[in-house]
Amino acid sequence: MEERAAAGIRRQLWGRRLGHRLRPSQQTLLASELPQFSIPAPTIGAIDLGLAFKRRPTEVWLEVGFGAGEHLAELARRHADIGFVGCEPFINGVASLLAKIQGEALDNIRVFVDDARLLIDALPLASLGRIFVLFPDPWPKRRHHKRRFVSPATVVAMAAALRPGGELRIATDHPGVCRWMLQHVLDCCEFAWTARAPVDWREPPPEWVPTRYEKKALAKGDRIHYLRFVRK
Repeated sequence: MEERAAAGIRRQLWGRRLGHRLRPSQQTLLASELPQFSIPAPTIGAIDLGLAFKRRPTEVWLEVGFGAGEHLAELARRHADIGFVGCEPFINGVASLLAKIQGEALDNIRVFVDDARLLIDALPLASLGRIFVLFPDPWPKRRHHKRRFVSPATVVAMAAALRPGGELRIATDHPGVCRWMLQHVLDCCEFAWTARAPVDWREPPPEWVPTRYEKKALAKGDRIHYLRFVRK
């Protein structure tokens, strides 16, 4: 579906916002915890993500579509000095992440429950240290390719939001989407691909945190493609 955001930026969300019926405990989490960890939709002007945290982090990393939040939560455990922002419109996944935040007192995570493009477009220049786009929906049918998250417009927006030397990390198990994303990112002169040999995209980077989806794909024998780009 497509809607208009309050600031006039086009919101593009397809697929489900809600999966199975939420358990009472999940409903309670959303009601009690989400307001204090949620980042509201931007209206006018740039948004300083550092102000969303009780203590200003050394830098901010952003994950687009965090699923159940296991990757985001593990990074937050490992890097207490960094602020993490996860974008996810799927309410069941948001509830799962909130359970992790509450259970482990992870105060360096904030959540944007909406289209990540709205937030990225509103960020100041060079305000992020890292962006993760992990296993985005492949939308395999040709008529649905326009729904893919990585596009010329989003690549330019992500390049603007990343600081020089910052990283864009992408992972997918879909060969067609891999080629699609690689082409669109390399078409942007602001990014440099870090790969020097096939092992660089066939093996995960050092200290990689596997997602639940990734583990299932590997168990089935699927090949994962890991792409890393540096903001020039």
